[in-house]
Amino acid sequence: MAEQTMTVSPGETDRSQTSSTLGRLWRAFMDTDVGIIPAPAYVVLIALLVTFSATGHVGGEIAMVVGIMAAFAFTLGEIGHRLPVIRHIGGGAVLVTFVPSYLAYKGWIPAPAVKVVGDFFKSSNVLSLFIAVVIVGSILSMDRTILIKGFAKIFVPLAAGSVVAALVGTAAGSALGLGAFDSFFFIVVPIMGGGVGEGAIPLSIGYAGITGVSQGEVLARVLPAILVGNLTAIILAGSLSYLGKRRPSLTGEGRLQPVGDADLTEQANTLKTDGNMQNFAAAGMVAVTLYLCGVLAFHLLHFPAPVVMLFMAVVLKLCHGVTPRIQSGSYAAYKFCLTAVAYPMLFAFGVVLTPWDKLVAGFAPANLITIVATVSAMVLTGFLTARWVNLYPIESAIVAGTHSGMGGAGDIAILSASNRMRLMPFAQIATRIGGGITVTIALLAMAYLNR
Repeated sequence: MAEQTMTVSPGETDRSQTSSTLGRLWRAFMDTDVGIIPAPAYVVLIALLVTFSATGHVGGEIAMVVGIMAAFAFTLGEIGHRLPVIRHIGGGAVLVTFVPSYLAYKGWIPAPAVKVVGDFFKSSNVLSLFIAVVIVGSILSMDRTILIKGFAKIFVPLAAGSVVAALVGTAAGSALGLGAFDSFFFIVVPIMGGGVGEGAIPLSIGYAGITGVSQGEVLARVLPAILVGNLTAIILAGSLSYLGKRRPSLTGEGRLQPVGDADLTEQANTLKTDGNMQNFAAAGMVAVTLYLCGVLAFHLLHFPAPVVMLFMAVVLKLCHGVTPRIQSGSYAAYKFCLTAVAYPMLFAFGVVLTPWDKLVAGFAPANLITIVATVSAMVLTGFLTARWVNLYPIESAIVAGTHSGMGGAGDIAILSASNRMRLMPFAQIATRIGGGITVTIALLAMAYLNR
């Protein structure tokens, strides 16, 4: 039987090559991400959100909220990562945190979208759960020795930074004509008070009761300092991260102290166990359980829930209550939150809790200089005192800077800008405990001066 020869026409060859080229282009397009969103899904998501907005069908279901938050957050994040200069100082975190406030103020984010994001953010308290997973994930996957020594040592730069910041901020405000009293109580203290819920609200209630001024008026006076102080800390944290790339000897790349070259967060990342998704889920449920313990403690004893949760996680770790699989799962949960959830949380924070008019009020020259001087003094002191207790200067300075953060959301923004989310447990000490001490001292001092 004669052998048959297959011939391929030039047209078929061209079609095959075209198909192969289109396939490669599609795969390249699908493997290009905007944040975490594949480019084709991103294009379709934007089109869907525009259509829903135009037809008035923006609902409150969680898929819609997630879509809105992710689309805006990762778009702004990508822009921030590409802007000249600003990309080196945490541009992504800065844009995602503060630009949404301006967009919502101008009405460029549709009002229904602002409403559904705000309702979800407030009713679900998802920010607290996010912080819980980050705290528990970082603590449970941390080396015990580093944990013990880190918590003991970090109080030195925090205390020194707080004292120096109070002195510098009050002096700067006085020199600019704001007066020592107003500079200290209405600018310096709000910056270090721990945010809005834990700082501004109790301060405004206390100040109003002592001075007789309405709480609303007091709140309007202290909010700009908190907002601009947080922005200043974000920019400084990003700048410190850039400095760390230029001067590696000053940073542990997220490790607080030079105790060995690797802690268990790195070991957990490479730990090979069966059923990794099971480990991830198990660690997540540990975080949820500890978070609910903190919530119960708040309702029964009025202790701050994040502090209780942090304390319980530390005790669990110190008592060898964490197995290798939970360590591995904890690190995976922490990395998931850092990669997929941090920017959407910052976007919601910017839309819901950062009023643009209050932020702009903080840019009055005398106020701005006083705020920048206060936060800079705190960060610089943390940097300079780090070597006293054998800490990395950049990590110590960043933790000190979180003392001027707007609560948990402010900590996320500061640590995201510097790519140091592993420092969240120490940041919570600075924000929650440091803020509580600051508020208490300020109220006692004002009461004494107004006798």
